[in-house]
Amino acid sequence: MEFNWLIGVGLFFAATLLDAIFALYTVAVINTKPLRAASLSFLTYTLEAVGVVNYVHDKWYLLPLAAGAFSGSYIVVKWEAVKKAKTK
Repeated sequence: MEFNWLIGVGLFFAATLLDAIFALYTVAVINTKPLRAASLSFLTYTLEAVGVVNYVHDKWYLLPLAAGAFSGSYIVVKWEAVKKAKTK
């Protein structure tokens, strides 16, 4: 299989969303919000499966997935820090 840039870009955004959801899942667990945590966990595993199916066929898809993971975590943690700073 040949690397498709359109799939790569889609995987980048899917991984960004995946990691953002995972970070929000962690916040929901810490704040003991069971329904929210369970729903976000469901979304996490669903999106994760999309990434796995693609990189099994072509290892180069790991690059946009890794970059998306970085972006998703960074965005949510930065957003939480800004929210926390505004409440002080």
